[in-house]
Amino acid sequence: MEIDKLKRVIRRNSLIDGSRRENDAEHSWHLAMMAMTLAEHAPPGTDMSKVVAMLLVHDLVEIDAGDTFIYDPVAVEAQAALERAAADRIFGLLPDDQGARLRTLWDEFEERRTPEARFARALDRLAPIIANHHNEGGTWPLYKVTATQVMEKVRLIEEGSPTLGEYAAELVAGSVARGHLAP
Repeated sequence: MEIDKLKRVIRRNSLIDGSRRENDAEHSWHLAMMAMTLAEHAPPGTDMSKVVAMLLVHDLVEIDAGDTFIYDPVAVEAQAALERAAADRIFGLLPDDQGARLRTLWDEFEERRTPEARFARALDRLAPIIANHHNEGGTWPLYKVTATQVMEKVRLIEEGSPTLGEYAAELVAGSVARGHLAP
């Protein structure tokens, strides 16, 4: 019952067709599918089933903490503490063994110490760039996001997958060239 609430957490990003903003459940599912289809861009030996599992649990904390807009420095500053408290509560609802397993996945995703976590985080940052690129800048113009700000997120993508980082940089450059993203 608790995870159904993820469907009510509305993100800043629009769907690629621009018809509405996506919710966290859609986002998590989309990332899991991206992991399966872009697996060839993961570092050799990456456990893709673990990546998919991380992507399915990574935003559960937003049931309590809400979606944090990554280009809002004040919100980002408060994010970690809010999300840790949410993780304590949400994963604490489960039997100890299940809660510990899911919390471990969430912690690993947040800490980015493993190839799986870095690849999962790369996909999490890549998806909104793809969406915004394909819908005339999407929410970038609305929130006055610049290419410099987006390129800071591309560095995190490069950390998880150099080839996907290169692709993201191409999308950013293309969005600037088309006038959909301020330099």
